[in-house]
Amino acid sequence: MRLVGREHEIDGLAGFVRQAAADGAVRLLYGDPGVGKSALLDAAAALAEKAGTRVLRVTGVQFEAEVSYTALTALLAPLPDHAGRLPALYAGALAVALGEGQGPAPSRLVVGNATLALLRAAAAERPLLIIVDDLPWIDRASATILGFVARRLAGTRLGLLAASRTGEAGHFEGAGLPEEGIAPLPPAAARQLVDVRHPHLPAPIRRRLMAEADGNPLALLELAGTLSGAERAPDVLPLGERLQAVFAVRLGGLPARTRELLLLAALDQAVDLLVLRHATGGGLHELGPAERERLVEVSPPANRIRFRHPLMRSAVVDLATSAERRDAHRALAGLLASDPERSAWHLAAATEQPDEKVAALLEGVARGVLRRGDAPGAVTALRRSADLSPEPADRSRRLAEAAYLGADITGELGSASRLLADARRLDPALGGSLHAAAAAAYMLVNGDGDVDTAHAVLVGAIDAGGPELDAGNDDLIEALHTLLLVCWWAGRPELWEPFHRFLGRLRPAVPGQLDLQSRTFPDTARATARDRAALVAAIARQDGEFEPNRIIRTNTSSVYLDLLDGCRAGAWRLVEDGRAGGAVRSSLGALMHLCLDDFVTGRWAEGQRLADEGLALCRRHHYDFIVWYFLYHQSVLAAVRGEHDAAARWAGELTDVALRRNAQGAARFACQARALSAIGRGDYDDAFRHASGLSPAGELAPYTPHALWVVLDLVEAAWHTGRRAEARAHVEAMRGARLPELSPRLALLTAGCEAIVGHEELFAAAVATPGAQRWPFDLARIRLLHGERLLGRRAVVAARPILREARAAFDDLGAAPWAERARRALRAAGGDRRETGPESLTPQEKQIALMAAAGLTNKEIATRLRLSPRSVGTHLYRIFPKLGIGKRAALRDALVLQRHLV
Repeated sequence: MRLVGREHEIDGLAGFVRQAAADGAVRLLYGDPGVGKSALLDAAAALAEKAGTRVLRVTGVQFEAEVSYTALTALLAPLPDHAGRLPALYAGALAVALGEGQGPAPSRLVVGNATLALLRAAAAERPLLIIVDDLPWIDRASATILGFVARRLAGTRLGLLAASRTGEAGHFEGAGLPEEGIAPLPPAAARQLVDVRHPHLPAPIRRRLMAEADGNPLALLELAGTLSGAERAPDVLPLGERLQAVFAVRLGGLPARTRELLLLAALDQAVDLLVLRHATGGGLHELGPAERERLVEVSPPANRIRFRHPLMRSAVVDLATSAERRDAHRALAGLLASDPERSAWHLAAATEQPDEKVAALLEGVARGVLRRGDAPGAVTALRRSADLSPEPADRSRRLAEAAYLGADITGELGSASRLLADARRLDPALGGSLHAAAAAAYMLVNGDGDVDTAHAVLVGAIDAGGPELDAGNDDLIEALHTLLLVCWWAGRPELWEPFHRFLGRLRPAVPGQLDLQSRTFPDTARATARDRAALVAAIARQDGEFEPNRIIRTNTSSVYLDLLDGCRAGAWRLVEDGRAGGAVRSSLGALMHLCLDDFVTGRWAEGQRLADEGLALCRRHHYDFIVWYFLYHQSVLAAVRGEHDAAARWAGELTDVALRRNAQGAARFACQARALSAIGRGDYDDAFRHASGLSPAGELAPYTPHALWVVLDLVEAAWHTGRRAEARAHVEAMRGARLPELSPRLALLTAGCEAIVGHEELFAAAVATPGAQRWPFDLARIRLLHGERLLGRRAVVAARPILREARAAFDDLGAAPWAERARRALRAAGGDRRETGPESLTPQEKQIALMAAAGLTNKEIATRLRLSPRSVGTHLYRIFPKLGIGKRAALRDALVLQRHLV
């Protein structure tokens, strides 16, 4: 049937269906309830099927919004043959996520890729259109996957068309996707619609209907049908909530048994005809009256009942009494006994009074959901479990665990704080709850508290466990991992004593990951080559790991042993999950690890983008302390680029954030940025002072692993300021700690420091360190020092190639102060004959110069070359003197003169 007044929208949908079938497309429809979104989806489905496109449909259900992967399960159910042909990794991930298999919880990135692969395989046979109605009611996990798929349709024969009510928030992240608002019908079209469908409606009623319906097609049609035959309109026409009363009239004439079956179907979209047949004793004829009234469609091939409009489902539920709803949920719990998760949720909805049995079932649901990687779903289940707990202590414990998951994984600090406050009101002592202590630690450091209080809370809770601690107690191990982090933030050796005392009390042994992290991360200078080998083996096992905390802890252990390169895949999984709204807190740690690796391996442009992202994410989720991770990255990146004012500002903010919470370990990270900035300015006294702030000369301070990252800064600054004894003492400390055995980078840094205080030939040995090319900034600094040493004894010919290599590396990195220093040394060595003009530009500088000469802005150049605008500005700052010009406008002429304009 033609949709009156929707010709423009239908034409647009026809074009969309063609585009989707040819090259992939996505479109989101939004509008008020009853405006006709579902009718447009039906029209799109008809257009697609007529064109030979296969259509998969799913509708969000409010009750199921908390049940993970419900919508995805329903959507993919018609594709079992294609699922069977997926690679083992994808097939296994989907089976676990959809509750059809067992195994480690897959990351949402893997589930997303598996879903996309499955849909692409189906679309390879013929185009495929996914239609989603009531998008905001889709469960979080399914919405995340659909959002992932929606952004990857280009080049496929897949389309995604979804509809939602205006202003109704959901879990689907639609930012940046094509949208189309569905407006009410204009007056002429509204009159035409009523004329076509209800031509005999009396004029007075028609006028009243037109005035109050205000172009809403559903209200027009439903109210017109109800008022047909009436002599006059009632005093109040049911719009909005009143529109539900219209549905009540239509439902009220149905037999009681029909209404019962509709209620079962409305409360669980995934309930199929087999379940309903069981509920009716084998027949579905009781649904006949609802079909004749065109309230539902019964589709045996799809094994589903479909309401013709989402508001009808809402009406069925809203118009049932609370007792009827509880009875229906109870019946569904029994009918769905083979699906423990859905059954438990229905039991919970049917339970009016606290019930420990049901509360325990929901707690079990939370565990299963968490294993599948859905931490928000686990929080929801624990909160409902707490509501149903008869004993205050159990309710308190479950709320505390929900608070811990919210603070440690999902990034919901605000709600976690409220949950923890509720838990404490119920049980001020919290029964020694370790989850409460861990959650409180996060609340304290990100609120008005400090690391000392967080430390005391954790130590007190763990100490209550008695002289021997059970290594099999997962809650205890989580609390110990949190304590390790708090001690690191605090940066004071005395706070580590209780931590190691607790490790000694664990029986039968310290669990592997906690043991490895405690040996490799807090005090890396005291780690051993054997610890490194164990960590390498742990990283190799990460491909099969999906639990956020386990990934983060392995990566954290890898930081100062310079093994983060092997951890990037796991880190990216967490970043993608956080971007999709899942493990936000875990993604912050992953972003930090990627930034750390990007800095030492010279991927500064990517590091800048990720640092910006992490900073914004912290501020959006109110991680007011964890923000220091990204303030640190901002400060060191500004320092090495020569942006000294910005480096000082970022370092100052980092220091303020950390010292406000007495987190001295975190505050000391600013020392590296300040030392680098001072070296870039040539202020070696200041550089020595700041580098020594991390660890005094001649010592690798205990529990200060970041001191390993400033050893070159300290030794170089000491040597330049005549502190020869201090420089040699620091090299001796590095040798004594056997740093070269711990990582290739530490071997390079140790060799470079030995060359500074020793004989010139040691520089050649340093740059020949195996793997030295992986650390371009460190390597270029050592080459620069070597060239300067040669220049000092007037070996200018030998110095030139070394200085040129150093300068080229600094130019490519964007390390402006060091590049300028290398240029000055080259000029002093008489190697400046080719240091001006286009021939002196690096390949990247030539690209930038040509684009700038063509009129592109710094931002446009940055986008094309995947750099930051600041990096482009720094490059131009170096390019101008090489070309002998002083402003951007002169670029074109300078390049034309040298025949370099293309």
